[in-house]
Amino acid sequence: MFQLLLIIIYLAFISLGLPDSLLGSAWPAMYQEFSVPVSYAGGISMIIAVGTIVSSLQSDRLTKRFGTGKVTAASVLMTAAALYGFSISHSYGALCLWAVPYGLGAGSVDASLNNYVALHYASRHMSWLHCMWGIGASLGPYIMGYALTGGQGWNMGYRYISILQIGLTAVLIFSLPLWKRKDADDTGQTDGAGKERPLSLGQIIKIPGAKEVMITFFCYCAIEQTTGLWASSYLVLRRGMPEETAAGFAGLFFIGITAGRAFSGFLTMKLNDTQMIRLGQGFMLSGIVLLFLPFGSVVTLLGFLLIGLGCAPVYPSIIHSTPEHFGVDKSQAMIGVQMASAYVGTCIMPPIFGFLANHISVSVFPVYLLAILVFMGVMYEKMLSKVLVNKG
Repeated sequence: MFQLLLIIIYLAFISLGLPDSLLGSAWPAMYQEFSVPVSYAGGISMIIAVGTIVSSLQSDRLTKRFGTGKVTAASVLMTAAALYGFSISHSYGALCLWAVPYGLGAGSVDASLNNYVALHYASRHMSWLHCMWGIGASLGPYIMGYALTGGQGWNMGYRYISILQIGLTAVLIFSLPLWKRKDADDTGQTDGAGKERPLSLGQIIKIPGAKEVMITFFCYCAIEQTTGLWASSYLVLRRGMPEETAAGFAGLFFIGITAGRAFSGFLTMKLNDTQMIRLGQGFMLSGIVLLFLPFGSVVTLLGFLLIGLGCAPVYPSIIHSTPEHFGVDKSQAMIGVQMASAYVGTCIMPPIFGFLANHISVSVFPVYLLAILVFMGVMYEKMLSKVLVNKG
C-alpha cells in the first residue's frame, strides 16, 4: 500500500506540471482568435498567480480541517474544471474568469502535497517528485502541439489535459483510505484528524527564521523564472544568436533542472538538505559567472545548463527540510507561506528585469541574477543560524 500511494503522488506531481506550460504554448493561436494584444497573456498569468498565492496561504487551514488526500483531490478537480472552462471559452474575459479556479486549485495541491511528502518520505523522493513535475511541464506543450498540428485547435489541447486531470481526480478519490492509513502509521492520527489550530500569517512570520526562508524562496523562484523567461532574448540580443536557434538552446536551462532533480535524488542519499542547497547555489554561481565571460555562445549555453543544474536541488531541499527546521506541527503553514513567497517572486521579478533590459541593456542579465543569488545565499544562512539558536 505504501508503494501504491507513492505512485499516486508521483502521478499527481506529473499532473501538477501538465497545465503550467499550456498558456505559453497555446497563446500565439489564442490571442489572434480573441483579437487582443499579445501582451494580454500576462493578465491571465497574473490572475492565476494571485489565486495560487491565496490558496497557498490557506493550505494550512484546509489541510488541518480536511486532510491532504481530500484537499489534493478537490484541488485537482477544481483545476480540471478550470481547464475544461478554458477549452470552451470564446472570449478573453471568459479566460480571466476560469483563471481564478485554475490558480486556486494549483496553489492548494502544490502546498499540501509538498508538505505531505516532506513529512512522510525521504529527501530523494522530494527531488524525484519535482522531476516528475518537470516531465509534466514538458509534456503539456507536446499535447497542445498535437492538438494544434492535427487541426483540432488550442481548445482541444486544454480539453485533453482536463480529461487527464479528471481521471487523476477519480484515482485520488479512490485512494483516500491510503492517505489516512499512511498518516495513522506514521503519526498515530488519521489524515486531517489533528486538533491543532491553523496559524495566522502574523503568527507564522514571527517564527524564528520564517522571514528569511520566505525571502530565500522568493529569490530562488525569481532566478528560475527570470532565467526561463529571458534566456532566449539574452542569447539573441547579447550573443547575436538567430531567434529559432536561441529558442531551442534556451531549453538547456529546463533540461538542467529536470535532469538535475533526477540525479539529486541519488545525491540526497549521501548529502543532507543543507548540503544539497549549498551545492545547488554553487552550481548556479558557476553558471552565472560563465555568462559574464566573453568566450562566445558555447560558454554561455554551458552557463545556462549549470544554472539549471544548480536550481534543481534547491526548491525540493528547502521544502523537505521545513519540518526539521520549523517543526512538524508548523510545516504545513510554513510551506504554504513559502509557496506564496515563491509565486510573488515569479510574478514581479521577471518583469522588473524586462524594465531594466528596456531602459538599460539586456547585458545586465547576469548582474541581476548574481545580485538575487547573493541575497538568497545570505538569507538562507541567516535562516539556518536563527533556527539553530531557536532549537538550542
